[in-house]
Amino acid sequence: MVRKYLSVIMLALVCVVAVTGAAVAAEKIAIIDPQKVLFNHPKFQDTQKQIQAMMDKKQQETKMAMETVKAEEEQRRIFMQKRQEAAIEEQKMMEGLFKDIDMAIRVVAQAKGFTLVLDKNQVFFGGVDITNDVILELNKKK
Repeated sequence: MVRKYLSVIMLALVCVVAVTGAAVAAEKIAIIDPQKVLFNHPKFQDTQKQIQAMMDKKQQETKMAMETVKAEEEQRRIFMQKRQEAAIEEQKMMEGLFKDIDMAIRVVAQAKGFTLVLDKNQVFFGGVDITNDVILELNKKK
């Protein structure tokens, strides 16, 4: 009885491994260099200039606000608040670029039949690099 039970378990285990192996074999994996894609986005330079202008403005606001108070704790609170405001604004400015990149990755992956796209820096071996294809897709929308 125990042998029969073990045989059934082993057969089930072999089936699970075979199905999992077939599913993995069906995956078509692509890789991208996200930093290269971002730096080559057609709007990246303009966005960086906008971010720098906003940061300069926040720095001036911070300096002026800190000059009006003497308490070190209040100055620290003002500094942290302005820093947080700047981070939120920067994130909003970059959001459009990230959406464009996400869409370009999806378009290229679908067109080429990839089922999975990974960060090139997180992959030791394998995958087809579609970085340049994604950059070309981004430039089409320019």
